[in-house]
Amino acid sequence: MKLIKTLTLGAAAIAVTAGMAVAEVKIRVQSVIPAKADEVHMLNEFAADVAALTDNEVIIEVLPAGAVVGVKETLDAVDSGLIEGGFAWTHYWSGKHPAAMLFGSPVAGAGVGIDNIAFLSWFQYGGGKELYDELWTEMGVNVKGFMLQPVGPEALGWFKEPITSMDDFRKYRFRTPPGIPGQTYKDIGVASVAMGGGDILPALEKGTIDAAEWCCPKPDSVFGFQKVLKHYYLQGLHQVVVNADLYINGDVYNSLTPLQQKAIEVAANASLSKAMSYRIYENGKALKKLVEEDGVQLHDTPADYFPAYMNAAKASLEKNAAENAFFAKVWQSQKDFAAIAVPFWAGAQASNAALGKAFADSVK
Repeated sequence: MKLIKTLTLGAAAIAVTAGMAVAEVKIRVQSVIPAKADEVHMLNEFAADVAALTDNEVIIEVLPAGAVVGVKETLDAVDSGLIEGGFAWTHYWSGKHPAAMLFGSPVAGAGVGIDNIAFLSWFQYGGGKELYDELWTEMGVNVKGFMLQPVGPEALGWFKEPITSMDDFRKYRFRTPPGIPGQTYKDIGVASVAMGGGDILPALEKGTIDAAEWCCPKPDSVFGFQKVLKHYYLQGLHQVVVNADLYINGDVYNSLTPLQQKAIEVAANASLSKAMSYRIYENGKALKKLVEEDGVQLHDTPADYFPAYMNAAKASLEKNAAENAFFAKVWQSQKDFAAIAVPFWAGAQASNAALGKAFADSVK
């Protein structure tokens, strides 16, 4: 009888403990782009994974651009705790530290041939993640960052008329990303205008700019660039690699249990793969529609663009490395990685590219 009573009390204690569920943690994440964007779709998938992995203990609520603060204030708002999280491209914060570009958008493949897949190899196994964690201390912000969505290579962009040379290109006021990628366009004589994604189409319609880049066929078509511009160039160097990231206030992140923190890390690693897989298929479908239904003409980028941009990008990288020790440290890490990995990966990719091109030509 005593044993039964003990077992009963033990079961009751377990039931009480089970009933004391861990309090729900809500992390409001303000994006820097509108809710309709593909990046936000994938961010919501990430949020669903985090909820599932934590048994709904950690809920990520995605807010659209401007919901609480302006786009340019997003990281500062996360740092101060005004919002618990933010979602952007880390090169947006190059004004706080030039090395932000080497994580968000290493211009021209960091000048050493790194594509988006090789970049993930550097980030996950070549020392990049440890340097990424150092970045926030270098910036002086109370933030824990997670890389979520690799994209690339991004398209050169959209134009009113065909361009056959850099001389043609230089006739246009061209929307570019902020930071070094955009500055590099200025360095080769292009009238570069940095602005957020949601501002591009209105600027095109008003004539504030007359050519633009954003990303790739699917995100570009979601923003509606094909409504005003019909000449599209896929090959560009400015963002061969680009990553959209999650920022969580450091105090909020440290308040999570180790298991909850691990769940976010696991969901982030899954997002790296899922985002890339999603992009390939969605961009393929979008490009087919742009060309076959929307009257968009697809062109090859003028040959003189590549040496002009690459040379200017390397000069910019060298200048920043000479001026900032942490920038030099990160870039050296990428160069050391590239010396080992790029010769193999470039050779393997040459076979993949030839295989794909043979099929693409047959489809034409």
